[in-house]
Amino acid sequence: MFTKVETTIAVEATPLSGPRAWFAFPNPVNDYAARSTAGLVIALAVAAIAVDQWWLYAVLAVGFVLRVAGGPRYSPFGRLAVHVIVPKVVKKEKIVPGPPKRFAQAVGVAFSVTALILSLVGLGLAAQIVVGVLIVAAFLECAFGFCLGCYVFGHLQRAGVIPDSVCEACAR
Repeated sequence: MFTKVETTIAVEATPLSGPRAWFAFPNPVNDYAARSTAGLVIALAVAAIAVDQWWLYAVLAVGFVLRVAGGPRYSPFGRLAVHVIVPKVVKKEKIVPGPPKRFAQAVGVAFSVTALILSLVGLGLAAQIVVGVLIVAAFLECAFGFCLGCYVFGHLQRAGVIPDSVCEACAR
């Protein structure tokens, strides 16, 4: 008989095929890859604030959408972190559950799309403030390994808003 952990591993190890596989988020993920990606996000977000042009907010938003859609598979920042920065520079691995990281990327979508819309309607300062908040969250992840989105995910799961089946490893 499988224990809860064995069942979780068996489910996560099952390969997806077809269109579902195109939008699969890795689970588990290397926390150092997520931290490296956050560092790249910081660089782009600082540039977006400095230049205050709608198209940079759009690039930031598209990056988050691509990471939500498939983790590092479609994201240039994700690919750079997973295939170059972590194996050649960081050279560390810390395995963490994927669903909270995907949730954090979705929160990044919300913030970056909000900044894009604010910029498009002529509210550049408001867009800069929203991206500033995003920078704070990315900095916490990059510098200290504290994922604010993951923290919120955990609270939502404990409150029953996010079912335990979304991340059985997080429910323990």
